[in-house]
Amino acid sequence: MSCRSTKVAPSVDFDHSCSDSVEYLTLNFGPFETVHRWRRLPPCDEFVGARRSKHTVVAYRDAIYVFGGDNGKNMLNDLLRFDVKDCSWCRAFTTGTPPAPRYHHSAVVYGSSMFVFGGYTGDIYSNSNLKNKNDLFEYKFATGQWTEWKVEGSLPVARSAHGATVYNDKLWIFAGYDGNARLNDMWTISLQDREHACWEEIDQSGEIPPSCCNFPVAVCRDKMFVFSGQSGAKITNNLFQFEFKGHMWTRIPTEHLLRGSPPPPQRRYGHTMVAFDRHLYVFGGAADNTLPNELHCYDVDSQTWEVIQPSMDSEMPSGRLFHAAAVIQDALYIFGGTVDNNVRSGEMYRFQFSCYPKCTLHEDYGKLWENRQFCDVEFILGEREERVLGHIAIVTARCQWLRKKILQARDKQRQKSKQDSSEEIEEGAAGGPRDIPGCSRPSGTQPLLEVSIREAEAQPFEVLMQFLYTDKIQYPRRGHVQDVLLIMDVYKLALSFKLSRLEQLCVQYIEASVDLQNVLSVCENANKLQLDQLKEHCLNFVVKESHFNQVIMTKEFEHLSTPLIVEIVRRKQLPPPRLYSDQPVDIGTSLVQDMKAYLEGGGLEFCDIILLLDGHPRPAHKAILAARSSYFEAMFRSFMPEDGQVNISIGEMVPSKQAFESMLRYIYYGDVNMPPEDSLYLFAAPYYYGFSNNRLQAYCKQNLEMNVTVENVLQILEAADKTQALDMKKHCLHIIVHQFIKVSKLPNLRSLSQLLLLDIIESLATHISDKQCAEMGSDI
Repeated sequence: MSCRSTKVAPSVDFDHSCSDSVEYLTLNFGPFETVHRWRRLPPCDEFVGARRSKHTVVAYRDAIYVFGGDNGKNMLNDLLRFDVKDCSWCRAFTTGTPPAPRYHHSAVVYGSSMFVFGGYTGDIYSNSNLKNKNDLFEYKFATGQWTEWKVEGSLPVARSAHGATVYNDKLWIFAGYDGNARLNDMWTISLQDREHACWEEIDQSGEIPPSCCNFPVAVCRDKMFVFSGQSGAKITNNLFQFEFKGHMWTRIPTEHLLRGSPPPPQRRYGHTMVAFDRHLYVFGGAADNTLPNELHCYDVDSQTWEVIQPSMDSEMPSGRLFHAAAVIQDALYIFGGTVDNNVRSGEMYRFQFSCYPKCTLHEDYGKLWENRQFCDVEFILGEREERVLGHIAIVTARCQWLRKKILQARDKQRQKSKQDSSEEIEEGAAGGPRDIPGCSRPSGTQPLLEVSIREAEAQPFEVLMQFLYTDKIQYPRRGHVQDVLLIMDVYKLALSFKLSRLEQLCVQYIEASVDLQNVLSVCENANKLQLDQLKEHCLNFVVKESHFNQVIMTKEFEHLSTPLIVEIVRRKQLPPPRLYSDQPVDIGTSLVQDMKAYLEGGGLEFCDIILLLDGHPRPAHKAILAARSSYFEAMFRSFMPEDGQVNISIGEMVPSKQAFESMLRYIYYGDVNMPPEDSLYLFAAPYYYGFSNNRLQAYCKQNLEMNVTVENVLQILEAADKTQALDMKKHCLHIIVHQFIKVSKLPNLRSLSQLLLLDIIESLATHISDKQCAEMGSDI
């Protein structure tokens, strides 16, 4: 591999303008910020522009542009500019006729122009001439020129509080309020050629969001996302995605989110949502009569929500609604909005994104399952003896029930091998064929361990295996009877194999999928499989006032077994008392927890490779190493050493034992916590070992930036010397010299090598001034 030539850790630049006690440094690395931080920026002065809400902001180059809104008394149509470098406000230069004063309009940037569409206009003070608009204006940033686009042909109905975005050279408009009703139509117009532009209504398909207004949209990974908003009397916290290519809507399911894992944000309206990297960030809005100020983050890849924990020194904005947000480079800017007591705000806040490369642990193990490389176990399933391949290391780490089965099968295999060996010896004594002494079968040709599981069929077992590798299951089509029945079979296996986490995932999916069309089939299957919790859920669903008459009129009810019909009728006549349990739900252990326990000794008896660090052996597992590292994957596929031993280095540098253990923790379960001195050894590891991304390197950077202290500077000096990180060594010597009174009392000083002690003395001598030398001479 090309990265094998790496000899020196990447160079490190230092900011020597800091005070002598400073322990910050900046690695020449890349755009990875290490902390989430809010900062309050200068507010907009009243003489520049009024405090406001229901306005828009857009980002262009290094500036935020604010247009329109209302100040509580009047609608506005001024254009303000905030320079993010100078943190200064001014009125933007404009010429031509601007749009009429308005609020709840939309604004987007395309090329070097801003486009403003629709909104609500009129005099709110006198409550006259109030109406929605469907006009389209262009503002050119270079010239300040406002121009209205006069478009022929069909037009979208006039609206406000809609969503708008730009994709593929077109402006896309979705939903909103037309003055009488909420909408959910979609229109688009090309922004490339003003002369020939025309509006086109989009024929949407799939799970189209209900008619709504006061919601945000954001584009991420070539999809448009819509979250929450007002839908008539009902406000939901649904997240929908729209595929631009097929014009298809999908509701993002939350059934895969375990109870106990972060839920989606509360339902709300008047909030903002922006996209950055693979994430969507939701802030503010009105949520059930409160104004929350948490920043929620949705990971588009893992389909999980979390609440961002900002740094301790953050200056948090208060909760607000009808504010506006935009992203410039790696920061979110939020301006204005309505805060407590219906007060308009003129505040500007900046949120610094912490943009670490994502953790690929689940993806890497998932690919191992999909590719079926390095499989060492074959499960023989059900009466038909269907076969499913797997990896002993992953399966035994995640499921104790299957672990016992594998151990039993392995014992049988070993007994058979002994028996075969004794027969071969007897044959040899009788002059039969013999193996050459000292030669062992290459590990790549070891026979698959066969494990028979009569109680499992192949299809649900494969779903269970997917869970073992990834901690989630790929949900089939929600509500389809056959797919719900499949997950019920998976649930039955999860109960048998004592996989609490998988049990919860299955229950949540099935309960969310039960509807009027499938409830009786699910109920009958739950009864047959003796899945009492699901049966109870189905019975309660059937006897609901709004469901009962519809369910009993179906053909499926006519064919239902008599005992179940009797149970439904009795349940309807005499509902049982509701039982409430204070017992916490056991959600089981996660992939990360299981792999941590496996590395810490739980997987010792299943090790199949020895890693040699400076001659010292460390047992490990081939499948895990290959899943997480393309270096090991290529080695085991092409030139696996016959003795099953691999020497460990990073380039030509051998890491310390402690650093090597830190790297194994990262490989097995994605852990990035380590002492700062380990970070120097591991900084080049992502390149050398071919990890999926440089997440480990980003954390090494943070570790070195934040944690070089007087207490650990000697350990880091040793690591810098060993890795030939000369800039880091120089920085450590700088700290030692300027904090020598403290450093001289550290016990580690006595254990330094003679050469490093000479380096310290030389640095001290260099920093002692001529005057100090003269003073020392006069004392002699």
